[in-house]
Amino acid sequence: MTKPRDIARSYWVVIPAYNEAETVRDVAMRARQQCANVVVVDDGSTDSTLRTLAGLDVTVLRNDENFGKAGSLSRGFDHALAHGTVGVITLDGDGQHAPEEIPMFLKKSLGDPSAFLIGTRRRDQRKTSFWRYGANRVADFWISWAAGTPIEDTQSGFRLYPDGLLRAIDLNHDRSRSFVFESEILIEAVRQGFVCRSIPITVGPRSGPRPSHFHPLIDIVRITRMVAWKLLQRGMCPLGLYHILRKSFDSRSTDNVAHRHGTMK
Repeated sequence: MTKPRDIARSYWVVIPAYNEAETVRDVAMRARQQCANVVVVDDGSTDSTLRTLAGLDVTVLRNDENFGKAGSLSRGFDHALAHGTVGVITLDGDGQHAPEEIPMFLKKSLGDPSAFLIGTRRRDQRKTSFWRYGANRVADFWISWAAGTPIEDTQSGFRLYPDGLLRAIDLNHDRSRSFVFESEILIEAVRQGFVCRSIPITVGPRSGPRPSHFHPLIDIVRITRMVAWKLLQRGMCPLGLYHILRKSFDSRSTDNVAHRHGTMK
């Protein structure tokens, strides 16, 4: 019988980090306890991020300048693929994601190796900021529409990318695409036949002092512009819109029934 630790040796964990000196060492150390192969991509940090990683049994790649999250992810993917990975798990370096949940992704991937796994936060966990939650919900709707299938929590950075997906898709990952990249790859994955599946995860508050690198206004504008172009390329994807609206209607109907029967928490 294959042991979990043996399974983990076939996967890589990629942690993009930009000015995460307060948190990234702990995140990387805990990730290394769950997976033998961990790479941290220091995206030209101006704080002591690089120094805090010294002495850890992880691979550290340093960008000479700040390329953005997309560029850091792409570099981490290339490194993992060059070392024969069968899947790459990504998580943020700010302490929000729990590396102890990595085995859930590994177990799911073992039974469904071509699936693109998305860590899905509970709605109450996503509502830490009214504006951020609203922006995320807008992104969920547009990205799901363009993909042609409902995708929950499209802005979650805790994911497992199968190697087949990473080899099949080549997207622009320059600095202006930092958060667009993670949204666009969801759309392209579904369009190329990969199935997106949700993995329920927990999320904690950001452990370090720095604010999020995600800017709800400008990043959602960039994401929406990318999605609009994808929709125009496919004649506005009316079937995709139908699937999204139908799921929304079914979900509300289920909630109403549960509410009437007093089963909602």
